[in-house]
Amino acid sequence: MSDAQTDNAGERWRLTGEALAARPTVFRDDLLTGQVFLVTGGGTGMGRVMTFLLTRLGAQVVICGRRESVLQETRDEVAETAGGTVHAVPMSIREPDAVDRLMDEIFSKFGRLDSLVNNAGGQFFQDAIEYSHKGWQTVIDLNLNGTWYMMQAAARRWRERKMPGSIVSIVAVVSRGLPQIAHTCAARAGVIGLTRSLAVEWAPLDIRVNCIAPGSISTEGLAVYPPEASARFRDANPLRRLGDPWDIAEGVVYLSASSGNFITGELLIIDGGFQMWGNPWPGGVPDHFNVV
Repeated sequence: MSDAQTDNAGERWRLTGEALAARPTVFRDDLLTGQVFLVTGGGTGMGRVMTFLLTRLGAQVVICGRRESVLQETRDEVAETAGGTVHAVPMSIREPDAVDRLMDEIFSKFGRLDSLVNNAGGQFFQDAIEYSHKGWQTVIDLNLNGTWYMMQAAARRWRERKMPGSIVSIVAVVSRGLPQIAHTCAARAGVIGLTRSLAVEWAPLDIRVNCIAPGSISTEGLAVYPPEASARFRDANPLRRLGDPWDIAEGVVYLSASSGNFITGELLIIDGGFQMWGNPWPGGVPDHFNVV
């Protein structure tokens, strides 16, 4: 069977469960045995790949997201191909009460949470001058506010139980700006600043807080962009290729496992050199910037 399914536009970027279950990894199989991970947006894209790797390494994984069907699909796929156990909870991280219920459920069911992976997020491409108030607020709520709700809710429960914890938030490469997705650039930059602040505040609680900034990664999320944008994403780094979601998943493990015990407040950039190279212009390059 091919590593990629091609049933529809999004599926051609989606690795099969069989491929993920057999994928080589630098980590030993029992590295995360006994640990509990929470991955937001764990039913699709990079979150789905993280879920496969974490369960393969022995972790019990809780995934959450708004679409119950994709959560259940990933849960069942992991059980069938990788043999891991995934607990799926449909909810929205934009709702603080739902976040608290989720955290209470995790600590009640498992008695612990070792690592929170803030992977959920999203945006649409549009010239910033055209954003509606609702469009702006939706992206900020999801990418910044929702991430904060998760971080605070986890940290409070770790503090109450005098337990250590690790938080890894998936952000973006924002150092040169992100034209046509300025709202997500603002939100992700906020998460990076928040991470550096919390790494200091929460160090006495033995809570580590880090970020990973992926470049253009080959997941089904690329299907929301015009076909010609895929080539721009591919060529927006000096390696001239799309990144692999497995690289991001292994980065999450590196920061969350004992290998990351002395790392906090850090931004790990996994982008093929995008930060030094160019911009993908997801909605098309404006004439002003088409220079021969």
